[in-house]
Amino acid sequence: MKIRQILRSKGHDVVTINADRSALDAVMLLVDRNIGGVMIVDAGRPVGILTERDILRLTAQSPGELGTVSVGSIMTRTLITATPEHDLNDAMSLMSRHKIRHLPILDGGRLAGIVSIGDLVNACLTLAEEENVHLREYIQGA
Repeated sequence: MKIRQILRSKGHDVVTINADRSALDAVMLLVDRNIGGVMIVDAGRPVGILTERDILRLTAQSPGELGTVSVGSIMTRTLITATPEHDLNDAMSLMSRHKIRHLPILDGGRLAGIVSIGDLVNACLTLAEEENVHLREYIQGA
């Protein structure tokens, strides 16, 4: 299964925030949207990602500064990305190897979507269920 198939069913919408917004604004956005990460874009191009881990690091280092620290100063700038043509297993391997839970999907340098580890697990479960159905049909028909 390709990532484009996962995006087709999940959608291509990506929640973004500007780098100059406060970390508290980002936290409110994460809570409001019930998500674990938000992309930071500049002129349509991704420049970073802010995840729950980044927020936890800030909170542990500087409690009380969520309202004054900018997203741009705490976001993860080195993005691990994939393309819509990446295979599900390759994406899972990439996320495991880099210990990340959110994988931005780029198409021609532009943000085409984002997948979480949960999205990939759900895709694996769907594939396993489809395979089970086919195997049952094969066995019953044999």
